[in-house]
Amino acid sequence: MQARPWAAATVAVLILLALTAPALGMRLGFPDAGNDPPDTMTRQAYDLNTEGFGAGSNGPLVIAADLPDRSASADIDSFAAVLRKEPGVAFVPDPTINQAGDAALITVIPDGSPQDKETEDLVAHLRDDVVPRELGDTGINAEIGGVTAALDDQSEYMKGRMPLFIAGVVGLSFLLLLVAFHSPLISLKAAIMNLLSVGAGYGVMTLVAKGGPVGNLIGIDHEVPIAPFLPVMMFAILFGLSMDYEVFLISRIREEYLKDGDTSRAVADGLAKTARVITAAAAIMVVVFLAFLAAPDVFLKLFGIGLASAIFLDATLVRMVLVPAVMQILGDRNWWIPSWLEKTLPSLDVEQRVAAAEGRP
Repeated sequence: MQARPWAAATVAVLILLALTAPALGMRLGFPDAGNDPPDTMTRQAYDLNTEGFGAGSNGPLVIAADLPDRSASADIDSFAAVLRKEPGVAFVPDPTINQAGDAALITVIPDGSPQDKETEDLVAHLRDDVVPRELGDTGINAEIGGVTAALDDQSEYMKGRMPLFIAGVVGLSFLLLLVAFHSPLISLKAAIMNLLSVGAGYGVMTLVAKGGPVGNLIGIDHEVPIAPFLPVMMFAILFGLSMDYEVFLISRIREEYLKDGDTSRAVADGLAKTARVITAAAAIMVVVFLAFLAAPDVFLKLFGIGLASAIFLDATLVRMVLVPAVMQILGDRNWWIPSWLEKTLPSLDVEQRVAAAEGRP
């Protein structure tokens, strides 16, 4: 890595970006009981329901309407007739109106199952197009709910908050590393590389969730959505573990650097003295996370393969190749810090104090 740092860094980054690419097509949602093992009661009930009433009967949409008066019941009946003609709708029974005549309930059975992309698109189409078009001038206020719609809403909510969560974690980690090592470049490098390893884990998980030959390796034979909480939990766990490896490696490299001020030698010695420990720790975590593949639940399988692949890539490609190569390229710039920032930051430099106590530079 240090002999040809540019080549090593370029190859490592390209591999990580290639593995991250599938994450751009990640579809969030909740796998339904159709993914349960065939011998479970939930799967058997799901299959019976599908056989008798269609896949959409496992997650019907419910439209609740607030009516201005009893005369609006005609508009509700007309609205139900329009729904029956919409693509993706299998069946719409007659609307149910309460005795007071001020509320109505319409059940919509989609063609697809709750986890199908078509059902998600149907919910969006009804909300954005059909309801405003058909009921906009009637004074009727209608909201689309049901289990499928509620889970879609939860997915969108978590998707919208994900950037804030990532920015908060990355920003706080950057500040903590800056205080610990007094080096903006090392702190920035750590944040970027941790994001690369997490992104690669997301990409592998998304690729497996697509099913096909890759998914079949862990028992997923068709495309399934990824539960919205998985990316959040994975990011928190992976970023914490990646930062742990980073601090362990950089601390040793900095300790070696303080001995003679030679960055190249410090990187080589620091890597040699920590590689076995980092690899062993990562191997333990990979085995632990791969154990999740034995679980019958799809989301646990995806959780396990995503975590295991990210930790494996982080401990090998990132810590053993990318970090040494980038530090070799940066040279003494690794330890650069503006004088005003150096005076502002508190001193937590344990290695510096140890070196001074031993009479080392």
